[in-house]
Amino acid sequence: MAKRTITDTLRLASAHPIPQLGFGVYKSPPDLCVQSCLTALRAGYRHIDTAQYYANEAEVGEAVRRSGLGRGDVFLTTKILSPAASVDQNYHKCVESVRELDAGKDGSGGYVDLFLIHSPNCGGAQGRKMLWQALERLHQEGKAKSIGVSNFGIQHIEELKEFAKVWPPHVNQIELHPWSQQTEIVEYCGKQGIAIEAYCPLVRNTKAADPTLVKVAEKHGVTPNQVLVRYCLERNWIPLPKSDNEGRIQKNADVYGFALDKEDMDVLNGLNQGAAGSIVQAVDN
Repeated sequence: MAKRTITDTLRLASAHPIPQLGFGVYKSPPDLCVQSCLTALRAGYRHIDTAQYYANEAEVGEAVRRSGLGRGDVFLTTKILSPAASVDQNYHKCVESVRELDAGKDGSGGYVDLFLIHSPNCGGAQGRKMLWQALERLHQEGKAKSIGVSNFGIQHIEELKEFAKVWPPHVNQIELHPWSQQTEIVEYCGKQGIAIEAYCPLVRNTKAADPTLVKVAEKHGVTPNQVLVRYCLERNWIPLPKSDNEGRIQKNADVYGFALDKEDMDVLNGLNQGAAGSIVQAVDN
């Protein structure tokens, strides 16, 4: 396997680079989120993934400002879940998220690196259309360098063709780990040049005692979670491990001192349970 480092990036179809290791903040409460993000940035993460639904965009923005890093040194992603009544109203909801994350030099709002539609279950085809057109406007104005989707199946991505000026989406963020590999949508996205982000890569710690996973971890002298993060990297996915524990945040980033060989990858790939292995949701293709 090729040597990997925490500074590795992938190039999106928008031509912008995305750090391959991301840090998730789902359910990270406001009083912990700033500190968790600062810990992650100190550990070397340069990519933070939030959402309107998580209610901690302001805290992520505060952490970046307090980190001492330049805005261009940190890749910020957010998402919109619930559509408003019009494209214009959705656009303004998104602009508010941009302001929360990056106030910009004059306080009017800077940019986010990636803005996603959080779910296809957002008011049917019309809701998806309004949200995508709002994101396209953000992208055109430079308020979102890249735009994409989350939890979208093949049918939802194909549907965008009917009206999209930006197609394919630059990213599809879906649940991915050895027990839910979602091969159909992963293969489709690969053919279309859509980058794949992996949420719940640690399976919310529900598989930490899995004998196969533990055996691979013991072989390399690392934790099961470190194996899961490294697994995603080897699959060319963009994992978004989440934790509010300082030690685990650091451990989950310390995945570059070992490599998974073909035997390791084969046994981990063999754990796939299809849709039944998902703990949040498998996409609807």
